[in-house]
Amino acid sequence: MESAAALNSPQADPVRAEFPPHAARQWELLDEPDEWMEFSRRVQLPEGDARVCWESTVVFDGMHCAACAVTIEDALRATPGVHSVEVGAASHRGRVVWEEGATRPSAWMQAALKVGYRPLPAHDAFGAERRVHETRTMMWRLGVACLCMMQVMMYATPAYFTAPGEIEPDIVHLLRWASWVLSIPVLLFCCQPFFRNALLDLKLRRVSMDLPVSLGMLITFVVSTLGTFEPTGVFGREVFFDSLTMFVFFLLTGRWLELRLRDRTAGALENLMHRLPESVERQRADDTWERVAARRVRVGDMVRVLPGEAFPADGLVRKGETTADEALLTGESTPLARGPGSKVIAGSHNLTSVVEVQVLHVGSETRYAQIVGLMEAASTSKPRIAQLADRLAKPFLILVLLAAGLACAWWWPSDPGHALMIAVAILIVTCPCALSLATPAAMLASAGSLAKRGVLVRRLQALEVLASVDTVVFDKTGTLTRDAFVLERIRTRPGVTREEALSMGAALAQDSLHPVSRALVAEANQAGMVSEAWLVRDSREVSGQGVMAELGSSDSVWRHVRLGSQAFCMGTANSIAAAGADAGAGESKDTGDSLNSHLSDSEGWLASFEWREDLREDAAQAVAALKAQGIRVHLLSGDRPQAAARVGQLAGINDVRGGCSPSDKLNAMQQAQQAGAVVAMVGDGLNDGPSLAGANVSFAFGRSVPLAQAQSDFVVLGERLLSIPAAVLRARRTMRIVKQNLAWAAAYNAVGIPLAVVGWMPAWLAGLGMAASSLLVVLNALRLSATAPLERGLEIRLDRSTKQPPERTLDEPLAHMPSLGA
Repeated sequence: MESAAALNSPQADPVRAEFPPHAARQWELLDEPDEWMEFSRRVQLPEGDARVCWESTVVFDGMHCAACAVTIEDALRATPGVHSVEVGAASHRGRVVWEEGATRPSAWMQAALKVGYRPLPAHDAFGAERRVHETRTMMWRLGVACLCMMQVMMYATPAYFTAPGEIEPDIVHLLRWASWVLSIPVLLFCCQPFFRNALLDLKLRRVSMDLPVSLGMLITFVVSTLGTFEPTGVFGREVFFDSLTMFVFFLLTGRWLELRLRDRTAGALENLMHRLPESVERQRADDTWERVAARRVRVGDMVRVLPGEAFPADGLVRKGETTADEALLTGESTPLARGPGSKVIAGSHNLTSVVEVQVLHVGSETRYAQIVGLMEAASTSKPRIAQLADRLAKPFLILVLLAAGLACAWWWPSDPGHALMIAVAILIVTCPCALSLATPAAMLASAGSLAKRGVLVRRLQALEVLASVDTVVFDKTGTLTRDAFVLERIRTRPGVTREEALSMGAALAQDSLHPVSRALVAEANQAGMVSEAWLVRDSREVSGQGVMAELGSSDSVWRHVRLGSQAFCMGTANSIAAAGADAGAGESKDTGDSLNSHLSDSEGWLASFEWREDLREDAAQAVAALKAQGIRVHLLSGDRPQAAARVGQLAGINDVRGGCSPSDKLNAMQQAQQAGAVVAMVGDGLNDGPSLAGANVSFAFGRSVPLAQAQSDFVVLGERLLSIPAAVLRARRTMRIVKQNLAWAAAYNAVGIPLAVVGWMPAWLAGLGMAASSLLVVLNALRLSATAPLERGLEIRLDRSTKQPPERTLDEPLAHMPSLGA
């Protein structure tokens, strides 16, 4: 990728406002569709809107605080053709929605570059090399600052431990000169990033955290230099080279640790983004194999994946047997067996042997691309608290500059040197970074931890809502029960064979995502029935009811056919119950232990398919864990009341309601919300769309969830229902840490500013406090990345739930909330 290499060149100046011709050409390389599609996806616009818009994800170099994020957003929004921008201060990532034809990536990228922040494609293959270069440069600056600080402290120590006059004036003057010489490399090399950004701030008439910091550094050096050159002058009483070098060292240490911790926090996303192979073996027309770039693979191609390689696309194994590692994509830690007929997903790793795979989906259509897209959206989203902190960052910094000026004016008559150092302490100690990082750092760490367990967070704000949930509503089919159904019986009317009914049903169900439809198609494929033998037109799915279409074949006329529930198929000449009796079935009534789907045409009942569904292994455990956290659990199902009651009994859910249409589920939740409940909905992500959208927070559950269409705040990629109580527990812990971070940041500024104003806080201590405040916030947030505390907490709650009843049970409804089953 020539363009990525050019943009990642260490010689590229991230704050250069003027672009020479060769630099402009480097950015224009990204204007090619093949280039921008590597880090962009097309935005789905409302029907009738002819515009073509793209959503690009980029990383911004040079960011340090919330004010930086606001500056970038303002610059990009001012670019014609850019519709929306969202930049995360903690993740340093941005999401830019722009219109093709009105602008190009080079235009809005150069707008960000002009305000001092270099944008880089989030998927660029040179990201690791860039981070290594950034870390190495930071380590050099930190090393020089550390060495010079130790030497300057050695020269300054005698002045702290001797009485005035004990050291000869010439020796004192020599030590000052030595300290001045050692401070020069600190000022010119170690402070270079701060000064560069501060100069750009002045040029663009803006303010960021680097401006007060740079002013503090310059004032300290100038005052100390005047004291060194004129020992008898107004500033000759004391020099502060030790404070300067210590402050720079502490600040660089804090930023270096923040850099390392940020990379670790975003590790799940970074690992995902670079899972695809650079190349893969593709079969030629003459059955030989050639190695091609992975992005040249197309749907229908046959590729050969070697052990240790990642699958380049979603596909179907045609030859060979192996095991695949899907841990980062589904949360399933155990390698999964994959043989002929098994599906594999892009980004998973082939572990044991060579397999040949037919490509089904490539690029943005793969599940891998959809997962990465969801994680990127979460990394750039801003919770309400973070948005408030961003809005307050710039006014806060302006107040800091005014406070420093007023304090300096107040103290100037008594001691000009002391007055300037008080101003320096105020400039340094007041740090909005801790406030701006308090919320997003914790939520990003939590989102990364959940992603490792197969739970994707679509909006960081949802974590805050989830922490306050007191009611969880489950759907039944495909959620509490397994996705896969077992076909037990097929009953047909006279003249219709079992095979004909199965192939007709599969033809109708092939485009449906309902678990019963998928099971019907799988059963037909396993039996060797070819659903393509039937022609399908005007197919339409009614959410929660069934599928209707016109079926025909080469030797028959078209006929209207329905597949679905008994009520859905009743709008025909005969009722299903009566037809079943006429057919001699005598068992057309649905039983409590089975699920029936029906097939009918214009003449009446055609066939009934009897299924059995099984409860997921951990369903009862998940319900018990939720109850142990004081959460009420309900089951709302579109299935028959008898079947819903059976599943509810097995899962330990007392409040069960069957026969619910999507609107019934939505109305029941809205009634609970009006009574004061905070409701979380767990469904399959598509058929439960209205109720998922209407809940306070929602989970789309199941490995077959269509990620691009799922209307939910969380997506559970694996098959474990215990992920739901674990996510609730994680959200509550996240909000506790957010509150701790906010309390610490507010307390630090409330204590530090008065101490600096009255002159009780030297500049070096202010620098230490500033670095420590941001570092403590990030370290506290990093506790959310640990795995063990979450699992232990869930086990403790499960254990308690088996020994004592929860505080709030379904048998004793809360006074303020009506039962959802009413």
